Amino acid sequence: MGRQLLRSVASVTANYRAALRARSKAEFYAKLCIIVEEMDETNFWMAIMTKSGTITSDIAALEKESDELLKIFSSSKKTVRLRLQAQAKSSNH
Repeated sequence: MGRQLLRSVASVTANYRAALRARSKAEFYAKLCIIVEEMDETNFWMAIMTKSGTITSDIAALEKESDELLKIFSSSKKTVRLRLQAQAKSSNH
């Protein structure tokens, strides 16, 4: 479980870095999609590890921050998606 948590956290970080270097809005959006998926997985593993007793220290603050990051990235993803859709509509007309 710890390795899975580490992998999902590392993926969030690597994809965030890649998103910042995206060559297009579409590429940025694709990276945001991965970030949201991996943040959700990170939250999942933290919850599983807490409930199973694998993590014995109080990580409530980390879980809260992780949840907040998931909300931020999800909101950003929605905003970019809507902008891409509006851009596609305007270029079709």
